[in-house]
Amino acid sequence: MNEMPSLLFAGVAGLLLGAIFFGGLWWTVRKGLSLKQPALWFLGSLLLRMGIVLAGFYFVGHGDWKRLLACLLGFVIARFVVTWLTRVPVEDCNTRAPETSHAP
Repeated sequence: MNEMPSLLFAGVAGLLLGAIFFGGLWWTVRKGLSLKQPALWFLGSLLLRMGIVLAGFYFVGHGDWKRLLACLLGFVIARFVVTWLTRVPVEDCNTRAPETSHAP
């Protein structure tokens, strides 16, 4: 029963890491779509987000597979939460962009 607080901490840390990763992904896509050359923006964001998450998993897990699993579970739950919070309303999905002609 002594490991329950550490597993709970690992799950909460996984939620936080997932919120940082997937929230950062959402923000990167929204910001990157308006840039002229978004490749550097996306690459920098990916490296930063992966670095934060990998370091977080390393420190939270501390070599214990149970804590790593709890952290991963929190990370996956955060994915669903961020996806749900950042979804596009249905009425916005039904509006079509004006058609453009790419022919010369």
